[in-house]
Amino acid sequence: MALSAAVLLIGKLGAILENERTTIASVRDEIDSIRKELESMKAFLVDAEAYTAKTETEKLWIASIRDLAYEVEDIIDEFMYHMHEKQSGSRLSRRLHKTICFPKSLWFRRKTAKRLQKITKKIKDESERSQRFSVGPVGGATTSEDIHRLVQNQAESSFFSMEDELVGIEGKKQILMGWLMDEDQHQTVISVVGMGGSGKTTLAAKTFNNEGVKRHFHCCAWITVSQTSHDEGHLFRSLIMEFYKSRKEDVPENLNTISRRELIELLVNYLESKKYLVVLDDVWDIKVWREIKVSLQDRQLGSRIIVTTRKEEVAANSFGVKSHVHHIQPLLKNEAWELFCKKAFSSNEHKTCPPDFVSLACQLVEKCEGLPLAIVGLGGLMSSKNSLDQWQQVFNSLNWHMDNNSLLDPVKNILLLSFNDLPSQLKHCFLYCSLFPEDFVIRRKRLIRLWIAEGFFEHVKGITPEEVADGYLWELCFRSMLQVVKRNGTGRPKQVKMHDLMRELALSIAKRENFGHVYDGREGMEEISTRRLSIHTMSNGGEIQPWPGMSKIRSLLIFATDMSSLSFLNTLVSRCNLLRTLDLEDVQIDKLPDAVVYLFNLRYLNLSGTLIKELPKSIGRLRNLQYLKIEETMIEAIPQGIAKLLNLRYLTMFRLTGTTLDFKVASGTKAPSNICQLQKLQCLSMIESEGDTIRLIGNMTQLRVIGISNVKERDEIDLWVSIEKLTLLQSLLLMASNEEEILPVKAQFPSLPHLQKLQLIGRLQNLIPWFSSLHSLTTLVLHWSRLEDDVLPQIEALPNLTELILCEELCFRKGFVKLERLHLLNFASVKKITIEKGVMPNLRDLMVEQCTELSLMPLGLEYLSNLQFMGLAFVPVEVIKPIQKGGADRSKVQHIPEILHVFEQSFKRVYENLA
Repeated sequence: MALSAAVLLIGKLGAILENERTTIASVRDEIDSIRKELESMKAFLVDAEAYTAKTETEKLWIASIRDLAYEVEDIIDEFMYHMHEKQSGSRLSRRLHKTICFPKSLWFRRKTAKRLQKITKKIKDESERSQRFSVGPVGGATTSEDIHRLVQNQAESSFFSMEDELVGIEGKKQILMGWLMDEDQHQTVISVVGMGGSGKTTLAAKTFNNEGVKRHFHCCAWITVSQTSHDEGHLFRSLIMEFYKSRKEDVPENLNTISRRELIELLVNYLESKKYLVVLDDVWDIKVWREIKVSLQDRQLGSRIIVTTRKEEVAANSFGVKSHVHHIQPLLKNEAWELFCKKAFSSNEHKTCPPDFVSLACQLVEKCEGLPLAIVGLGGLMSSKNSLDQWQQVFNSLNWHMDNNSLLDPVKNILLLSFNDLPSQLKHCFLYCSLFPEDFVIRRKRLIRLWIAEGFFEHVKGITPEEVADGYLWELCFRSMLQVVKRNGTGRPKQVKMHDLMRELALSIAKRENFGHVYDGREGMEEISTRRLSIHTMSNGGEIQPWPGMSKIRSLLIFATDMSSLSFLNTLVSRCNLLRTLDLEDVQIDKLPDAVVYLFNLRYLNLSGTLIKELPKSIGRLRNLQYLKIEETMIEAIPQGIAKLLNLRYLTMFRLTGTTLDFKVASGTKAPSNICQLQKLQCLSMIESEGDTIRLIGNMTQLRVIGISNVKERDEIDLWVSIEKLTLLQSLLLMASNEEEILPVKAQFPSLPHLQKLQLIGRLQNLIPWFSSLHSLTTLVLHWSRLEDDVLPQIEALPNLTELILCEELCFRKGFVKLERLHLLNFASVKKITIEKGVMPNLRDLMVEQCTELSLMPLGLEYLSNLQFMGLAFVPVEVIKPIQKGGADRSKVQHIPEILHVFEQSFKRVYENLA
């Protein structure tokens, strides 16, 4: 983490030197000197990240580097804040500043320069100290290889686990055995993927050791692939030894002396006429397969290779041969409970939980979220605790036990291996996720914008920060560090969450490194020293006393949504005057704290879901603000001062006002005409059309997302002249002013090669001929269009359409080759839906809602072989009866894993699973 902090600071110093030349003129040399010193120390810091310090000297050295990096950031931010305050006053105050306050300002600049010079000396001293005391991967330090060796030992113990100790494995084993022993003669790779501790190795070991499997192959080999191993010769030698051992043959004597080429030749000749089984356990990089595949040639004998990995990108590789992927799922609740009781109550008769312990035991099992390793580790720990008080103590301090209790070392080592493997930027991103509450579902856009505001990203030429941060999110999901809860139409993660045990590990690291702290009311705030504060619960009636560490806080997130004390917020915000992010989503306050407009450093302000009625006129003081979220507030108009936010990149301000059954599902917000001065704005959703708004929108040429409400037919010419200028547009929403107003989309559509999402809410007079030209479109929403003609011929050939939401009468005859989601809403007159064979071959989600005249199930469901979910909401009972158990059409829906029926009963919504 010392490296991570320094790397981020080096990037920040470079940006300051580049962008703030005038402001920092008097201290520029000192900042540049610090940057160079930190860059020269990166080699030391890279070594520090490669091992876990054990001696006090090592711990102190690493902590001091981190603290120095933070101190530099504090000094520079305070200097920038001071200079901004002097420059942002009125003309009179600036004139007074020049004549009266100039000596004071000069004194402050000199003081800052001296502070920076002292820091430079400290950094040089630390560099020398590290050499003098030989700080590095020596002595008692625990290296990443040591941790991997411990994990490897744990993996090897999977071979010797007794069958009666295993739970929930039999069904998974049968799936793997089916792939291993089928009649296909082509070489096949089977990937088993899941997060650390999910049971991949145990599953592979129990399958590998099955006698029926062993008899099916001529020879077998199990190789545990080290995360840090790059010795191809070692892999080839291990394969040879394992193969010979499996056939009880003598291993060649000269194995350790022959060359790589001779090893490959020996393997190829040995396997020439043999059907083999190879397990490559714990693969971190696809390069391992590239290195080894030359020796594992496909002789069309039915050979099989199993790869276990915690990385999706490894499992998703085709390997150049036939392949299968098995995603390890968490244990079911009853399976998790059974496994926990076996471990925690192993000395009890029948290994059952005593009644008094049931409540706490259930909560501990829930913490594990079906992760077998965590259940076994926690169960083993609790088996040594005899009283309810001891159990409660462990539950209340689980992250402390993760760090300090040797019984949980196996769990910590497995999870820590994944964390240690992360690049520096991703470590920060991962730790930031722990600031959200337990089991919190985090929206992708919210998370990546917070990361960007914090500076957790590399500047890549030609790529936006959002695209870089989006790549980080993909990477964390691919590495099984975050769990995907929901994906969007293009398959990208839309919502993610953190596994409870991953979060406990992250919290312990974040607290130790002063990275972030979660306040839950169980301690005094005066004890908190951190860069990021997340408040989950309030105590003391919302009263707060200032404490010394407040000025260090850069990120403030409040999840105590019932908090309404404005005085508390004012005190907190006014003392945290160097904040970069302030997230108040859903906090029930009706006024923005006065101190917010003085947060010169603020990049991100989230007021979504609050009761705030207006923004202050002085909002323009936040000149560094990049993200402003005011959707679902009481704000109906934004002030003129918004035009001063020249760095603003995202402004979201819609309000939901109805359901999908209403015409007006949302309302926009009024904005002044000078909003067009925001030349960096990329997202504007949703602005209300008024006056010259539509004509002026064309000036914001960086827009990628725009939503416009209150659109009128007379706006047609101005609308399309403006849109034609928005050549980067990816998402467009147009909403008519009322139910009878015709949306002005008759004109020739401009060329928008990047448009991916189109939403039209309102009446359409005719079919839209230019629909078929939107080749990049992935999502199309037509709401309240009242078209009498069939719209499908215009859109069925769109090559990339994955999500279609329609409120019209349709007949599906051909096309839609990439469509994955189809929502049919509010079909008041449709009586029959037909999906012919070959249409929508990739459809995964089908939702039929409020089709009150539908007389039977959509025809052709049996052809939708990839359908995973079907929702039927508020449809006639005649539609439901044939697909219930024993119904005439039950066989046509047997392949659908989830069928949800929603209906109303006694004025309440009822959800019924028909699968």
